[in-house]
Amino acid sequence: MKIIIGAGKTCQDGWISTQEDELNVLRRSDFEKLLGGEKADAFLAEHVWEHMTYDEGVLASKNVYEFLKPGGYIRAAVPDQNFRNEWYQNMVKVGGNGDPKHPAYTHKIVYDVCAFERVFEEAGFQVKRLEYCDETGEFHYHEWNEADGRIGRSLRFDTRNQGGKLGMVSIIIDAVKR
Repeated sequence: MKIIIGAGKTCQDGWISTQEDELNVLRRSDFEKLLGGEKADAFLAEHVWEHMTYDEGVLASKNVYEFLKPGGYIRAAVPDQNFRNEWYQNMVKVGGNGDPKHPAYTHKIVYDVCAFERVFEEAGFQVKRLEYCDETGEFHYHEWNEADGRIGRSLRFDTRNQGGKLGMVSIIIDAVKR
């Protein structure tokens, strides 16, 4: 069983798309209700964790960890604090552009790769970095398989990345249950 958290309109073959009212990652009871005593093989969360505080992110990671099979994983992506692009940073900052209809309006944190990694390590995960900008703003990419969870806001799949120029990046990690 593979589950997309906060899917919005995202659908992927072989994955179950959920919305916050079906699976609020802060509520253990939602996992119990959705999974019915089973454990998931994988979770996918694209631009979800920035809508929680750091401590809520750790709690959500602990819940995901509990409801994963051993060796299971979560592929997670969030906006990148270290991406050197003024338009991007104004769009993804806490509170977004101030418009309550804008998706970033409910952002509570913007992560750098080290902080995002810690959120999952505190829950017991082993983390592999897939895409991110380091503290100098340099972008790093490590090959990943889209069949393990496609991230649209990524180097390969976001149409704003063209002609060798980055227009949209995310911190993307795989966090594996030990």
